[in-house]
Amino acid sequence: MTLTFNPDKYKKLLTAYLPKLIKSEAENAQALGIVEDLMHRQRTPEEEELYQLLITLIEKFEKEYYQPDQHNNPGSMLLFMLEQSERSRDDLVAVLGTEHLVDNILNGQEKINTEQARKLGEFFHVESSLFME
Repeated sequence: MTLTFNPDKYKKLLTAYLPKLIKSEAENAQALGIVEDLMHRQRTPEEEELYQLLITLIEKFEKEYYQPDQHNNPGSMLLFMLEQSERSRDDLVAVLGTEHLVDNILNGQEKINTEQARKLGEFFHVESSLFME
């Protein structure tokens, strides 16, 4: 007997779990918990689809935040450092000068220059090159 995919059951699973792009450690931990629960049982076709979706979202998050490399966006590195240090956007305003500048950098509309990278490196106690392209 072949199990068929039921869109209504899948919709109920999506509504129950509300999967979305993972942007924080807490969201990643929550998704990992769901995946672990699904991993250790016989999955329905709908659960298998949710399982694969969550794995994709987790892999995307972990690739961007746990494996930074030279090709990563310095803005993403800044967001990662901000989250990991439990500091706020207001702390960045104090370092970089204006809310407008901080917003533009965090939104990817403005690149971090050498002087700003130096200040951020001092602020986070890391190499300034992490914030340069």
